[in-house]
Amino acid sequence: MKPVMKKALLLFFATAFSSAAFAQTTTTTTGDKATGNTSTTEVDVRDNGTVKTETTTRTGRTAVGQKRYNTTQDVKRAGRKTGNAVEKGAKKTGKAVKKGAKKVGNKAEDIVD
Repeated sequence: MKPVMKKALLLFFATAFSSAAFAQTTTTTTGDKATGNTSTTEVDVRDNGTVKTETTTRTGRTAVGQKRYNTTQDVKRAGRKTGNAVEKGAKKTGKAVKKGAKKVGNKAEDIVD
């Protein structure tokens, strides 16, 4: 390889790697779904090694977000109530069928005897 090409390639790779390390930003988001609280921390590391930290905190939900949350909770509650009612009805029906079958069985025995 010619020395000029070597220098060009070295220069290319040096700029590629240095731009990747240029101003690294790390973002971390934590939140609580039940209350809607979120906290976002953004950490910037500059070229000279200094660190800039920026934290954004939001407490609670917006009005629309709260309505949406309430709707989802209502749907969950309604589904649970419906499921319980269906289960209870199925159990009652099962017992009635079993009781009816027993009575029919008893009558059949009486006739045979």
